[in-house]
Amino acid sequence: MGKTRLVIISGPTASGKSSLAVELALLFNGEVISADSMQVYKLMDIGTGKPTFEERKGVAHHLIDVVYPDEEYTAARFRTEASNKINEIAARGKNVILAGGTGLYIKALTQGLFSGPEANRELRQELVAIASGQGREALHEMLRKIDPEGASRIHPNNLNRVVRAIEVFELAGRPMSSLQKEHSFSEEQYECLKIGLNTGREQLYAAIDARVDQMISAGLLEETRALSDMGFGYDLKPMCGLGYKEMSGFLKGEYPFEEAVSLMKRNTRHYAKRQLTWFRKDTATRWFSPSERKEISETAERFLS
Repeated sequence: MGKTRLVIISGPTASGKSSLAVELALLFNGEVISADSMQVYKLMDIGTGKPTFEERKGVAHHLIDVVYPDEEYTAARFRTEASNKINEIAARGKNVILAGGTGLYIKALTQGLFSGPEANRELRQELVAIASGQGREALHEMLRKIDPEGASRIHPNNLNRVVRAIEVFELAGRPMSSLQKEHSFSEEQYECLKIGLNTGREQLYAAIDARVDQMISAGLLEETRALSDMGFGYDLKPMCGLGYKEMSGFLKGEYPFEEAVSLMKRNTRHYAKRQLTWFRKDTATRWFSPSERKEISETAERFLS
């Protein structure tokens, strides 16, 4: 029996991944698995851009509304739960459409994930103190000396990842980059068609601005306030996600509402650029404009048949 085939739709936020996933699922007897690190949270609907039940058009969607905002959800857990869902869907004779913008989740599912030693709070505090006192570049230089390959893949401003890479070296005695290679799958678990959606920068930024405006009109501020009233603190990881962070800043009195909206648009544009940088590293991804529906469906049909 051959490997299960996955159609994977990736790309930056606001590029139309969810609607394309539904279209392909309807065309090819499929079900959708979300690969989005924010859509796993219950009660967070508007700011995470979850497709509404109307937008899902009767297509089954999985790994949306899995945990509450104060519960932890990791890439490793996603890999396990997505693998189980893929097996279930395939056993029913249906095709699997994986769609989302969280590149780490897609990579964890298709290439494996290195877990590494558990975090060490004292060591982390020491490393963060170095970054605070000497600058993040100094901490990144520490990493470059012990793991040049790993350092080349992590931006100096990404403090969490720099700290984790140094922590792994200190606790495991080996560079994280070499450990990651050992923990990747010896071969691909699935046969994958990777479809990337992208438009020109101006078109993407206009789509992002329109999406933010739509989220505001739909009640993102009220959703953020309601989450806070339910006891989900502003410092929770999902409450620091795009949209919620900016609305929380307004609710805390840090800036006026118009500035919160402007910040949300700017931060979303920056996030989209980071997503594109991540997905472009995968040379197996075939890129399409969101308007190229005919070409995309023909490509998927050839792959699935």
